This record gives sequence, C-alpha cells and structure tokens, in this order.
Amino acid sequence: MHLNWTFGRAAFCATFLLSGVAFADDWPQWLGPRRDAVWRESDLVEKFPTNGPPIRWRAAIGAGYAGPVVAGGRVYVADRQLGQGASNPADPRGGGQSRSLERVLGLSEADGRLLWKHEYECPYTISYPAGPRVAPMVSGGKVYTLGAEGNLFCLDADKGKVLWSRDFKKDFGIKAPVWGFAGHPLLDGQRLICLVGGPGSTAVAFDKDTGTEIWRALSAEEPGYSSPVICQAGGKRQLILWHPEAANSLNPETGEVYWSVPFKSRTGMSIATPRQLGDFLFFTSFYNGSLMLLLDSAKPAATTAWRTLKVNEKDTTHLNAVMCTPFLDEGFIYGLCSYGQLRCLKMDTGERVWETFQATTSGEPVRWANAFIVKNGNRFFLFNEKGDLTIAKLSPRGYEEISRAHLLAPTGDAAGRAVLWSHPAFANRRVYARNDKEIICVDLALPANASGEKTPWH
Repeated sequence: MHLNWTFGRAAFCATFLLSGVAFADDWPQWLGPRRDAVWRESDLVEKFPTNGPPIRWRAAIGAGYAGPVVAGGRVYVADRQLGQGASNPADPRGGGQSRSLERVLGLSEADGRLLWKHEYECPYTISYPAGPRVAPMVSGGKVYTLGAEGNLFCLDADKGKVLWSRDFKKDFGIKAPVWGFAGHPLLDGQRLICLVGGPGSTAVAFDKDTGTEIWRALSAEEPGYSSPVICQAGGKRQLILWHPEAANSLNPETGEVYWSVPFKSRTGMSIATPRQLGDFLFFTSFYNGSLMLLLDSAKPAATTAWRTLKVNEKDTTHLNAVMCTPFLDEGFIYGLCSYGQLRCLKMDTGERVWETFQATTSGEPVRWANAFIVKNGNRFFLFNEKGDLTIAKLSPRGYEEISRAHLLAPTGDAAGRAVLWSHPAFANRRVYARNDKEIICVDLALPANASGEKTPWH
C-alpha cells in the first residue's frame, strides 16, 4: 500500500475547486474558502478572556440549520419563518405540512444591519422542520442558496435580486428527502453541481450564470445529504459524490462515471463530507461506520483499504459520524462518533488511538451529540451543540483543551434535548455563529497593547 501524507501532494478534496470563489480571509462557502475546514488567518486569540471573547454585534434571525457565510463585507444567512397562524407538528420527526417562508438575508459584516432579504413561500413537508440546511455560497457577485424543500436560487450579492432559480421537486418530479435537501452545492468552473434525486438525476450540474442544466448523472433510491467535493488523483480531477448506496467518482465536466464503490447508508444517512488526504479518501456514516478508499495513482480508480463490517450505532468499531465532517491530519482521523465521542483513528488501518467526551458532553454518551471541527495552525477550534467554542490541540497523544467560551444558547430540539447544529463561519479574525433566534459576530483577534504590538489574551 502506497502512503503519501506530505502536503506537497496531499491536497484536500477542494484544493482544486472553485475558480471564482474568493480565497482571502472571507468564509464564502461550506467549510471555508477551500472547502477543507481550515482557517488560515493568524494573529488570533491564544486563550479566551475570563468573561469570554467580545461580541461585536447581534442580529435577530429566524430558525435554521444553515450556517452563515462571509464575503465582500457581507454576512449571508438563510432562515425560516412560520406562516401566520401556522405551527410545526407536535412531533418534529413526523413530517406533515406547515405553511412557512424561507428567507435569505444579506447583513453588514461591520454591524449586522439588514441590507436586504429575499423571501418566498415554502410549505414544509420534511422531518425536523427547523429551517434551511444549506449554507449560502458566494462567488463572482452572486449568492447561491438551496432551501430545505429544494428551492435553488442565484441572487445578486449586493441587492438580493433573483437572477435565476430552479425548483428541484417540480423540475425533476421528486419528493424532498426525509430531512430535507442538505447537500451543499459545489461550484466548479461554470458548473454548479448539486445532489438532486430521481432516476438518472441524483447529481445535476447547472450553468452558474443561467441555471440551465449541463449534465445529470447517477441513480439512487435517495440522494442523501452529503456535499460533493473535487479531488485530484490518478492524473484527473475527480468529482466525489456519496449517495446512500455508493461512493462515486465522476468527470466534473461531463458527469461521466469513473468508478463506484458500494457503501450503503441505512435510512439514507450519507451526511458527512468525504475527505481526502494523499492517496486516501474517507467516508463515514451514523449506522454503517467508515469506509476508507485507496485512490489509484495512475488512473481514476479506487480500492478498499479498510471498512467497518459491523452495523451498530452504539457498539462502534471505527467512526460513525452524523453531522460532523471529520478532519484528516498527518496520517490520523479526528471526528465525532455516534454518541458524541471525539475519536482519533489511524488513517491507514482504522485502529482507534483514543476517544473523549470532553469536547461534547463532558462525560456521558448522548445520541447524535455533535461538534464541528476547524483547524487553525497547530490547533483546532471546536464548536459544539451546547454553543461552546473550544480551542484545543488534537494529536495522537490525545485531546488537550486550551480554552473554552460559551457563545450562544442551544435553541433547537433533538428529541427533547436543546441543540445548536449550525456550522459557524470563521472570517476576518471573527467567528459568526447562529441559533434559531439570532446571529452573533464574535471578535477573536489578538488584542494590541499600547505600543501596537499583538499580545496574547489570557
């Protein structure tokens, strides 16, 4: 088995994507500028002050799981408003139908002022009807948004004017997935690539300027909830699409299928974004565990390096992730397992090195307990479902917590448990986080002393 973990060759899946998305200090899309969950800024706090980092502003918003993004001096976030006199089902898991509006908001990055909003009627039929799942994406003066019921919009970034739109359910004759459309679209050149659904249209590429269909590909009973990525392997740029039946590699320009490896995900729960490091490509699901593929260096092809054979959400072998996209770093995997265990695995074998509940539940296993993982330099920022932001070191030696601050109250409901399941944005030395009532901007810049030099915050 050929192992290559050097960063000269080990590009994460999205290093090669997104011509047109800004690569500055903004956070213009899901997982950041390069879609790799890395925050590359410096001059940031080393520890939080005793009373927490300063909050620059707060702004009222509605409900939703969609995280904010930051680009060009604006903050963009999607939410949902219940219709007048409407209410959600008593059991959020049951689905049903409730009248509502979905909205896309453009806010001032400086002070949170509402600059514009786009709203549209959107009756909800899905389970857990909190609001949109997909973070906006900003590129070339446009904002691309996908609602929970399959409403795809391209908006003018300055004014919020609709430039074009598509309705997945109407245009492709499909139903919304049980938990709504949640796969973040991928912008690759002229193509906006989405997980849609239906025979032959599980994946669809639209023209980013017009919304015209360029190609469609793949068939699966359900589209799943995972976000597509681009990786470089075998001398080709490969579009990686994971639906609940298989991991797939496609030619991003044509939709031609290069290879497929079966990897079924119970109840359609293909969620976590696939991650690449060197020759390895990693997938993980709540019930079915992990799949590690070894990419062929000579041609578009993949073989199984290792996989989880036992299907069990509690008695887990490797990593059974739900919402947390894992992080691959220097030959190791760091991710959240099914009951909130932060785990470290050896990348080449799947062997467990350590686990801890400290980052999430502080001790007790809790079903679907979550935290989002973002790397910054030689440390990580973890934002958990309680609304806590933690600075920590992750290494094969273990989990080393450096500092923790509570940013927001968890306002979502998960079977009676209050949760916050929205990924924050890290941009311009600040973190932008939301719950179902507000979005906040928190300063994480290293303060300057009287002489103008940066000094650590202790």
